[in-house]
Amino acid sequence: MVKRGLFVGRFQPFHLGHLGAVEDILKEVDELVIVIGSAQYSHRIDNPFTAGERLVMVRRALEEAKIDNSRIWIVPVPDVHLHMMWVSAVEGYTPRFDVVYSNEPLTRRLFIEAGYTVKPIRFHRRDVYSATEIRERMLIGGNWEELVPKSVAAFIKEIDGTKRLQDLTKSDKV
Repeated sequence: MVKRGLFVGRFQPFHLGHLGAVEDILKEVDELVIVIGSAQYSHRIDNPFTAGERLVMVRRALEEAKIDNSRIWIVPVPDVHLHMMWVSAVEGYTPRFDVVYSNEPLTRRLFIEAGYTVKPIRFHRRDVYSATEIRERMLIGGNWEELVPKSVAAFIKEIDGTKRLQDLTKSDKV
């Protein structure tokens, strides 16, 4: 029987810490469902990229890392703002899974209460590999590219993601 794990993230953007987590999890499971959370949000300072753009980032990063894509499911899932319904929504959008990998307290609690085994994810240089840090560097013109896989940096440049993020911070007042 295939052992399948679940890893939920917003991936705004997908960075080297996320990639390290995927590589670690794949040592424990046969297949991994990567949930792109908050799929309905984009074009906001904290969620600048669309679900489709994040899916491309994840796919390209995994290809760059030579991870066998037959072991991966990437599923966008919108937020459900009723906690008692969220696990059911994830189950409805994804293939069956056996174990959940998360460090986020609410995610952990909801899946534990739903009867799942929940395992922590080993952090990979969390002080540096943070989507918030990356977005902040993008806003000030800092070196954010070193924090993401090369394929993700190339894609963000392709879609002019830095300019989008910077435009999102501008006031409507002239």
